[in-house]
Amino acid sequence: MSGVPTLNPFSPGAASISHLFMAILFVMLAIFLLVAALVTVAIIRYRDRDGAPEARQEFGNPRLEIVWTLIPALLLAVVFVFTVRTIHASDPPIAGHRPDLRVIGHQWWWEADYLGSGVVAANEIHIPVGRQILVEVESADVIHDFWVPELGRKIDAVPGHPNHIWIRADKPGVYLGTCAEFCGNQHAWMRIMVVAQPAEEFAAWQRDQLAVPAVPESGVAAEGARIFRDQTCINCHAISGTAGNQRIGPDLTHLAGRRIIAAGAAENTPANLFSWLKDPDSIKPETHMPNFQLSDAQAHALVAYLETLK
Repeated sequence: MSGVPTLNPFSPGAASISHLFMAILFVMLAIFLLVAALVTVAIIRYRDRDGAPEARQEFGNPRLEIVWTLIPALLLAVVFVFTVRTIHASDPPIAGHRPDLRVIGHQWWWEADYLGSGVVAANEIHIPVGRQILVEVESADVIHDFWVPELGRKIDAVPGHPNHIWIRADKPGVYLGTCAEFCGNQHAWMRIMVVAQPAEEFAAWQRDQLAVPAVPESGVAAEGARIFRDQTCINCHAISGTAGNQRIGPDLTHLAGRRIIAAGAAENTPANLFSWLKDPDSIKPETHMPNFQLSDAQAHALVAYLETLK
């Protein structure tokens, strides 16, 4: 999506926040212009002139003081009322609702677990258009903050303390988000992508995600599958249909179907994937992905295998 995300809402919750922001911004602008005008008038009208008498001193004006106290108080009361309404609109109650999706923040990537279907994704969340999705937000290590500005408010991901947030997209599209709480060296590259699809496309995506990829039996891709098993890749990553079932790193079952790698640090292309496997720090410095000092042949074989994971 284009434009300034916070001013380009695509859900009722995000729209309520954006409208409140714009209203307060215009009120502040009006106050600024009023004060600036009064100061300008005072500077010009009451400036010192040759032969002018000494300025008369005023020691209080109760009526004026009451007026300039009541007006800001009434203005703050109005802002308070609209703020409370925005809070209710952007954060509806969750009582009686079970989460549809669990999002877990890791240093520095996002895990997405679909609690109804069992689908597991990483850094790329798919949702159906026009439907409220209740997301349970957690952290596996330090405090993160889940934020997709065009779809809703921020919510902290706190270790051992799940929080909840509603997200909804009113139009199909790709909505970009990020971690909004500093969480370490690669905080800036802890991006998230929300893909909003029509209900039929979303259902098809879930079916595809539940499919178990075929294990290549020959060629370079088969060699890559062997390297995945024999190297320590299998100790950190899960791939359905293999012995890999760990969640230390992102689930790779359908890696080839994703748009990004390294939580948004690079586009998911064979060339970038090769660079990532050869030297992760070249794409995301100080990442937790280790450098296994792979040869070019080994890295190419792993890329060939991972590209089969559609």
